[in-house]
Amino acid sequence: MTNSYAAAGVDTRAGDLAVELMKAAVSATHGPNVMGGFGGFAGLFDVSALKSFTRPLLATSTDGVGTKVAIAQALDKHDTIGQDLVGMVVDDIVVVGARPLFMTDYIACGKVVPARIADIVAGIARACSATGTALVGGETAEHPGLLGPDDYDVAGAATGVVEADALLGPERVVDGDVVLALESSGLHSNGFSLVRHILAGASISYTSVSDELGGVVGEALLEPTRLYTTPLLSLLDAPALAGAVHSLSHVTGGGIAANLARVLPRGSWIEVDRSTWSPLPVFRVLSDWAGTTLESAEGTWNLGIGMFAVVDPASSASIVTALAADGIRAWPVGAVSTAPRPPADLAGFEQGAKGVDGGAVRLVGAYAR
Repeated sequence: MTNSYAAAGVDTRAGDLAVELMKAAVSATHGPNVMGGFGGFAGLFDVSALKSFTRPLLATSTDGVGTKVAIAQALDKHDTIGQDLVGMVVDDIVVVGARPLFMTDYIACGKVVPARIADIVAGIARACSATGTALVGGETAEHPGLLGPDDYDVAGAATGVVEADALLGPERVVDGDVVLALESSGLHSNGFSLVRHILAGASISYTSVSDELGGVVGEALLEPTRLYTTPLLSLLDAPALAGAVHSLSHVTGGGIAANLARVLPRGSWIEVDRSTWSPLPVFRVLSDWAGTTLESAEGTWNLGIGMFAVVDPASSASIVTALAADGIRAWPVGAVSTAPRPPADLAGFEQGAKGVDGGAVRLVGAYAR
C-alpha cells in the first residue's frame, strides 16, 4: 500500500496545471489597485483612493449558486456557472449603492480536472471584468471520498465601498415612490432544487429537447444570471438622476415579495401588479410540467424580475430609459404607500424577511400573457 497524497486521491500537479490555465483570465481583471500579482497567499488591493471619501463604508457579500451546478455537471458545461456566482455575490453589493472592489472564489471538487476548473474560473473572471471587480484570489480544494470525481461546488465573496451619505436603503423610501422591476435573464441561480424535482417527477432529462424551451432543456436552464452592477452604478452616477434611486432589491432566494419587503420601511406597503409583465417562457414551461400555477412559485423563483428599484416618481421614466440604453428592460409594478391599514387588511402580505422587519408586499391581479 502506498501512503502518499496522490494515493489518497489528491493530485497536486493537476492543481498546478489548473492554476496555469486560469492565470491569464484572472490577471485580466487586475488593474493598478491589485498588488502582488497572481498566486500569493493573500490578495492585496490598494485602497488609497478611499482617502478621498468623507466616510467610506465597506460592503461585503458571500454566496454560491446552489444546485444549479448539478445541471452544469450533467451537461459537462462549465463556462457559465462563474457568471452566476459573480451575479449572486456582486449584485448583492450594488443593492446598497456600493461599487465592488475585489472578489475571491472557492471551488471544492472531488477531482481536479484542470480544463474544467479553468472554465469555471474563466467565467468568474469574465463576469468580474464586466462588473469592474478585481478577482484577487481563490482556492481550489480537492476532496476525494467526500465528493464524486465529477462533483464540485463554488462559492465566492466580494467587497465594495460606498460613501455613507450615498447609502441606499429603506430609510430613503417615502410615500408615493415608484417600484420598478428590472427584467431577469431567466431562473438566475435560485430555486434549482425545485427545478430538479420537477424534471425528475416528469421523467425529463437535462439532455432532452424541448420545443417550448427552444432546445436542450439543460442548456435553457443554464442561462447565465444577468449582471446588474454596471448599469445600476451608471444610473447612480448620473448627475441628472442624483438621489432618484432610494433602494434596490436583488430578487434571489425567497422570491419576489419577500425580497422587495426587505428594502421598504416598516409601516409601508405595496401591491405589485402581476398584469404589468409576462413571466419568461422557462417559468411557464416548468409550471406546466409540474402541474402547478405560476403564483405558487412566487416565493421560489424570480418569475422574470431580477431586481427592483424603488425610485422618485418624477425620475421613474428617465430611469427606465437609462436602463433600456444599457440593455435592461424595466417597468413600473406599483407604488409605495405609507397610508395606515388595519392589521386585518394586511392579510396575504409578505412583511419583511430574513430577519428584516420591513414593509409589506403582496402580488395582485393576473399575469399578462
